[in-house]
Amino acid sequence: MAVISDRSDSAVQRIIDVTKHSRSVVRSVLIEDAEPLVQSIHAGLEFIEVYGVETSPLPDEVVTACQRAGIPVRLVAVSLMNELFKTDKKPKAFGIARVPRQWSLDELARTTGDIIVLDGVKIVGNIGAIVRTSFALGAGGIILVDSDLTTIADRRLIRASRGYVFSLPIVLASRAEAIAHFRRTGIPVIAFDAEGDLAVSDLRDADEQLALLLGSEKTGTSSSFESISRHSVSIPIDPAAESLNVSVCAGIALYERFHWNLADRRRSPSAPSAEQHAPARRTGRPAGSAGTGGSAGTRRRSR
Repeated sequence: MAVISDRSDSAVQRIIDVTKHSRSVVRSVLIEDAEPLVQSIHAGLEFIEVYGVETSPLPDEVVTACQRAGIPVRLVAVSLMNELFKTDKKPKAFGIARVPRQWSLDELARTTGDIIVLDGVKIVGNIGAIVRTSFALGAGGIILVDSDLTTIADRRLIRASRGYVFSLPIVLASRAEAIAHFRRTGIPVIAFDAEGDLAVSDLRDADEQLALLLGSEKTGTSSSFESISRHSVSIPIDPAAESLNVSVCAGIALYERFHWNLADRRRSPSAPSAEQHAPARRTGRPAGSAGTGGSAGTRRRSR
């Protein structure tokens, strides 16, 4: 592979620009490490170039994924790596990709799996873990409400999700937008709460698409969602334990739903056509809402 050793190479400036912490407009993003790279390539992210370090050959799976997608690959001289990544951990494999267009709520309505709604969850590590679990267990998408993120192409979120953030629809929305969306689509909202009227195991019986509402680690779900929550769900835990982490709660909820979510589909992250906005849902017995609580939520809050 060709080695970049000249600081005047256009790739060097691209890397410098994309690693700046204070960028007002984010059009490109840095993807680091082999697993996030491969997953982002599989998700269809548009890469400008992928890089390895001169002294550390790129993993075969990265090279193969790049070859199949027609992505150019080069190595970077060690001296330049030390200059480009002065304080950050120096990745052995990384790439620069164009930030994809953000999903809309109307486009999300075309997915058929359960929707995870994170209300006020701000810890990026938790969001990333939930993204990975949601993809693995067949969720249709995620709505982030009051997350403090301005884009899903946040470098921290890409790291925390191991690149899966581009593999399923994720929408940034206000509470008002999310509430209006569920009123319009009629998808049952299930809020997780320590004193829920349903047990989490009851979610197995719902033969329809659900919106699983999980609250923030500090304040739980907002009262704004009460008017549209059909039921509340609790996860039984030892009374000596204060709560469960919100990402653990999401995992438990999605595990109870995986038979329905993975039964007959693996959704593509490709953006749907504009004329198709109606949600495709199964019919059957509705399930309850779920809050957070001894899970992640309102009374006993997640950490």
